[in-house]
Amino acid sequence: MRRVLLSALVLVAAVVGSLGVGLGAGVAGAQETCTYPVTKTDATGTNVTIEEEPSRIVTLSPSAAQTMWKIGGKEKVVGVSKYSAYLDGASAKANVSGSGMTAAVPEKVVAQEPDLVLAPNVISDETVKKLRDAGLTVYKFRESKSIDDIYAKTELTGRLTGECDGAQRTVSWMKDRIETVHQAVEGEDSPKVMYVMSGGYTAGSGTFMDTIITQAGGTNVAAEAGIKSYQPISSEVVVEQQPDWFILSAGSKIPDDYGETPAAKENRTVSLNPNYVSQPAPQIVTPITKLAKTLHPEAYAQANVTTTTETTNTDTSGTDSKTTTTTAATTTESNGQPGLGVPVAVAAVALVGLLARRD
Repeated sequence: MRRVLLSALVLVAAVVGSLGVGLGAGVAGAQETCTYPVTKTDATGTNVTIEEEPSRIVTLSPSAAQTMWKIGGKEKVVGVSKYSAYLDGASAKANVSGSGMTAAVPEKVVAQEPDLVLAPNVISDETVKKLRDAGLTVYKFRESKSIDDIYAKTELTGRLTGECDGAQRTVSWMKDRIETVHQAVEGEDSPKVMYVMSGGYTAGSGTFMDTIITQAGGTNVAAEAGIKSYQPISSEVVVEQQPDWFILSAGSKIPDDYGETPAAKENRTVSLNPNYVSQPAPQIVTPITKLAKTLHPEAYAQANVTTTTETTNTDTSGTDSKTTTTTAATTTESNGQPGLGVPVAVAAVALVGLLARRD
């Protein structure tokens, strides 16, 4: 009986020990929280130091504002550019833009008394200098040219603004959506796609639209025709390329000159949110997902969606990010096998008690 009792005690120790290891691993693998002061080098080559978590932030671009909304930092934003008006609640923020194409008026920015100003790469160094000379802390982002750049920019924004957890959740959500798309389009045919813009323009290589099309499993006919950036494309070239799908702006129609194409004959068009396709920000994954579903509906439906324990709400209205936590009925160890967990530990303790009483 003593041997049985000893065995039960060993079982309890092993189970409790394994739980302790599991908990320790969870703590060790926890995401790093934002700490201050923090220093990062921006696009101007300046080492920008933020002494404490900012509570008043001005964003000079819609991409920075969208990122703040998505990672949960909306309430910290006190000023935005006029191009951020599509975001829910942006109208309640101060508009720091000027007339015409002026994205930021220094005097309007200074008036908001921000702890931090987030400036896009298109803001001139001269404007950044004026803001710094006025005593403001300004971080100017480098240009984002890829999805990976947007991941990094999102995490950096979270680090600068004290929204590390929200930024990491958002990047996880983005990667999950992109991975689902990649699984769906792998091995599938690549339909020919063209982005139709006003004035006969289209988006060629080196544009976010080109990235969206290729990521969604399509072939950008403008890039195939040698067009780079945003340039005019003749109707003759369009017909020669024979696109299968046209991406149109909301309310626009297929030009009559494109009538001799498969896309026009079958009326195959898709509309994507212009605020998402043109901004290097988290919602870039939304048009990628929509286009993939359009081009490859069956493959996307069958894709093996990789879920995470916590995912950012996929609401595309531009509201704050929210998280949904799902707890599995059976916990698993790091090797993917069902874990012993607390129930077995309790059972082992009960066994010891029972054996002790019998002894």
